[in-house]
Parts: sequence; C-alpha cells; structure tokens
Amino acid sequence: MTNSRGIPLILVALLAVSSTITADAPPAFDSSQGDELLARYFEIQTRNTEQACLAEIQSAEDWNAQKDAYRAQLQSMLGLMPWPEKTPLQATVTGTVDHEEFAVEKVHFQSSPQLYVTGSLYVPKERSGKLPGILYVCGHGRIVEDGVSLGNKAHYQHHGAWFARNGYVCLIIDTIQLGEIEGLHHGTYREGMWWWNNRGYTPAGVEAWNGIRALDYLQSREEVDPDRLGVTGRSGGGAYSWWVAALDERVKAAVPVAGITSMRNHIVDGCIEGHCDCMYMVNSEAWDFAMVSALVAPRALLISNTDKDRIFPLDGVVDVYNKTRRIYKLLDAEQRIGLNIAEGPHKDIQELRVHAFHWFDRFLKDDEQLIRTVAEKLLEPKDLKVFDELPSDERVTIAHEWFVPQAHDSSTLTELQEIILGKPALSQLGTELGIQSSVVQPENGSVTVTHHSFVSEEPYRLPLVTVERSSGNGTSRVHLHILTQSEWEETFDQSGDGQLRADAIPNAAEGEVHAYLTPRGIGATEWTRDERERTHIRRRFNLLGRTLDSARIFDVQRATEALRALYGGDVEITLHGENEAANWALHTAPLTRNVTGLKLHNVTTDYRSGPYFLNLTRRMSLADVVRHVCQHCPETDVTFDRQERQQAWEELCRGESKKL
Repeated sequence: MTNSRGIPLILVALLAVSSTITADAPPAFDSSQGDELLARYFEIQTRNTEQACLAEIQSAEDWNAQKDAYRAQLQSMLGLMPWPEKTPLQATVTGTVDHEEFAVEKVHFQSSPQLYVTGSLYVPKERSGKLPGILYVCGHGRIVEDGVSLGNKAHYQHHGAWFARNGYVCLIIDTIQLGEIEGLHHGTYREGMWWWNNRGYTPAGVEAWNGIRALDYLQSREEVDPDRLGVTGRSGGGAYSWWVAALDERVKAAVPVAGITSMRNHIVDGCIEGHCDCMYMVNSEAWDFAMVSALVAPRALLISNTDKDRIFPLDGVVDVYNKTRRIYKLLDAEQRIGLNIAEGPHKDIQELRVHAFHWFDRFLKDDEQLIRTVAEKLLEPKDLKVFDELPSDERVTIAHEWFVPQAHDSSTLTELQEIILGKPALSQLGTELGIQSSVVQPENGSVTVTHHSFVSEEPYRLPLVTVERSSGNGTSRVHLHILTQSEWEETFDQSGDGQLRADAIPNAAEGEVHAYLTPRGIGATEWTRDERERTHIRRRFNLLGRTLDSARIFDVQRATEALRALYGGDVEITLHGENEAANWALHTAPLTRNVTGLKLHNVTTDYRSGPYFLNLTRRMSLADVVRHVCQHCPETDVTFDRQERQQAWEELCRGESKKL
C-alpha cells in the first residue's frame, strides 16, 4: 500500500490534504517534507518490529523456555501484572428468557468489586451430562432503545442461540464500551486522554480480565465441563478472544474472527485509524501481533477473516497466520492451527460462523458432522437486558481511573531510562551521529553562528545551531535551548533561508555556547497540522513501543551527544525549555551525561497534563522523577506563570506530592 516512492498511501493522502489551497487563500502550510520523513520513520520502525518478532524461537525447546516470559510480558502490557485479586464473583441471575430449545439466563457478575459484567447465558433444554462451554466476547455492535443501552450481547445473540441449539452452554458478555453500563474505549482515539499511556491503562486489559473471570463463571456452572472451554468473537470480540486465549490456558479451542492483523497494516497502511484503544495492549515490548497469537500454541486455534476487510487486511492476517503456524510446526501441532478466509467485507457473515462452529465441534466435541443449523436472532433485544436499574456503586465508567494501580515504590535510573525513551530506542544511543557543520558569520563579527546537523535516528537529520563568542580558554558550558514550534518560528527566519534571526542572537559570554535544537515534527520536519491525523500519528508512536514525547526526548539526548562531540566530553550542559520543551528537558536531564543545569518555565506538575510515556506512573511518581532530577542537576531554576503551580513544584521537590 505504497506509491512509487515507497511512501505509505495513508501519508500521501495527508500530504494532499495539507497542500490544498483555494484561489482566494494564501498557499497552505506545506508539510510534504515532514510527512515524507515521518512515513520513512514509521516504515523503518515497523520493519524492525517485524524482524524481531519471534526471531529468537528456532526450536520447540526455545519456545518452551520463553513462552512463560512472553505471557508475563503480555499480562503486563494489558495492565494485569500482578494479576488482580480474584474476588467473589457475586453472580446474580435477574431473569430468564424462554425458548423452546434453550433458556437464556440474564446474569451479571463482578470481575473485580463493582466492576460489573452483564451477560446472557444460553443453556440447552435437552442435555446429557456436562457440556462444553463457550465464551462469546462481543464486538462493537451497539443496540440502544429509548436512549437505553441494551448491551452488545443483544446484537450478537444469534451466536449464543446457535451454540445452545447445538449442545453447548454459551455465555455472551457485554463490553465496557457498549454494555448496559457504558464505559470508555476511546481515551486516546478521541478523548485526548493521553495520560492513559502514563498509567499503563488500556481497555483491552479490562476486557481481558472480564473474559478470564467469565471463564471462572462458566466453570462454576454445573452444566459445564470445566475442561472443555472455548472462546470466540469478532472484530473487537476477535481481539478480546486473543487476549483471553493467550493469557488463560483453560481455553482449549479459540476462534478469533477479524480481530488481528500485522503491525505493518496498523502503522504503515493506516489501519490504526479505524481502531479504538481496546484493540491494543500498551506495547512497551514493541511486539508484532504474531507474538500474541503464538501464545495460544499448541491449543486449537482457527484464525478467521474475510478477504475484503479494510481494517483487518488479508495480507496482514496471512502474515500473522504464517508466523504463528511456524511455532505450531515447531511444536508438532500444525494440525491444531487453521486459517479460514471467506469472501466479504468486515461483517459478521454466515460463512465465518459455519467454520467457527465446525472448529468447536471438532476440538471440543470430537464431532466432524456437517453444520446444518443457521445462526438466527430469535429474541427481542429488550428481553435480554439484565438490569432494570443500573447499580449506583458501579466502577465500570471510571475503570481507567483505578484498574491499573499507580506506583508507590522508588525507581532506579535504569528503569527511568527504559520508560522515558522506550525499549526500541535504547539500542540507538551512542550510534554514529554523522555531524555536518557550516559556519555563518554575522556582519558585526562578534559571535560565530554555526549550523550543524546530526542524525538522531534514521531518517531524522536534525538541525542544531550554535552561537559562541571566541575564547582562548575553550568552552566551559553549553546552553541547549529546546524549541517548540512557536519558539522556532520566533527564533528563525521564516521567509527564506531559515537563518537565526538577528534579534534572536544572544549576547554570548566568553567560554559559553548557546545551542538551538528543534526536535522531530517541529520546524523544517513538521508534519501535517490536521488534528485528527496528528492524533493517529501519536497513536502510531505508542503502538511501536514509544510515545511522541519519548521520541523528542531521545532527540534532545542525541543533541547532547553531538555537543559533547563538538565541545569536548567534559563540557557542562544546561537545558532550557518552556512548556512542552520544559517537560522534555526535565525528563532528559537525569538520563544524560554532562547535564548539570536546567532553566525551565511552566514545567509539568501533574502527569495528567503531560508529558506522556508508556507505563510511567505504574512504576514511579512525578515526585520520584523530580528526586532523580534534583540529584543529577544541582543548578536547576524553575519558574511558573501561576503561583499555585510554583507551590505544586515545591511540594514535588520536597517529595510531598503524590499527584500523577
């Protein structure tokens, strides 16, 4: 899905939008250079992720040695490390819907205290002995009548009915986004709740936990054989099927439908723009998605999709299947993995259902008979509603506030570096900078202005401009000014050659250098200004194991490497920044050699407002970070526009604040 220059089509489209002008309007902002650089960056990072996926697994022994560690990583990335306590389910049946072939119990349970899960339990009327149990996890199928949500279990009722009519007990559970109690899946997708990254929260973790506790409920039922459990669902439910089956080996057979595709599809081809947050783990390990699917091995797994699904494209689905199938082959279990591709769009079509039903018959009932019964919607949606009145003590709608606990322990600098920069960036520190320099001498000749550039990470070659007054005693200190977009526009000439504006040249003291850095996405590398697209650019960084703040802090750290190369390994550096740039400076300082001073204006006092990193406040507080800064940078000067923020900062410095 690229053009002739290899640029992803999703970003070619952005370039077209950002370059559109009207006859009466001035030329629009041209982001073509920044968009192309960003496309190349995402291509490189995606390729790195693809190449790393399961690369260390070359034998069954390798897999058996690593699978528990992989599962623990997934558990952590879903916000489930350590496991939440399995408190009593408090399962309650509020009513029964009768059909001639089955009964539907309207049930709710609490996967954690006050985390209510509503569902429909389909039980065959004719049965002999214990039956296999199916957990059906719902996709995004909303049913609302008279302004009241009936839950997506009502939308997917035909699946439960088929299972019950064919000898299974099936539990269909609502999701938190579209259930009777309507929570939130769209924190970063639509609501600007980027602090979810800091918290290590994803609604995928809640859905996974609800599914695991639903298995507990199925096993508690006398009608169910606890050793014959399966899980399935489509779209969002396909993703939740992956989480549950990968984490919980009680699942003996799984059929995730239209719920997974490759990292390339999400990042390069733009599928991420069609998916809310529930589809993703907090991918701090920078996994490709075959890492998830492989964790089902060697249990029975059917990967099912249509061939014209625009948000789970065929090439990515096949890629995931092939990588997963390799693990099954190593385990001599190739007969227990299947790929079902039906013709059609992203839709719950009958052909997909038939193959899923046959898979469960085969592996949970040892039955190869033909599927003759059609899955039909036989009940009125309103009859499946569990609650007459929603519980006043529910914590579903605020799950993002409490589900992943905040940090209480102190952190080490090693942990801080891993979180701030992200694991994918660590190997890039210390690589070749490729510094290039050209000197521009102002007319008065009093100072020397030099335009340098350096490679932060491919393909980003960033500008670094230095101003210095000649001194026979060498350079004692470098003041590195980190610029935001507005500051770059104020500091550099926008009319042509991009030179440092004459009125912006500082009166540098002898022995001091003032340097100016514009991190990626700012200045000449700025990408599209379309806010929707910028949201999904940030989500792409997240899915690749970093955040945009992480990437810009990496640029600052690389700039300090360049300054040491230019002015000597012992030169002392003071970082300057305002607003966003103050946050980048603050979080660079404790990780970076030679940074002994900070001059910051309006730095963060609360991680709700940024900056954002994957899992930061799961492992440390802002006060903990500030403690590292104070130990590392004895010369720190912080100012604020508002007195209350100054007071909040002083509390942080004293270690008194627990705000996140």
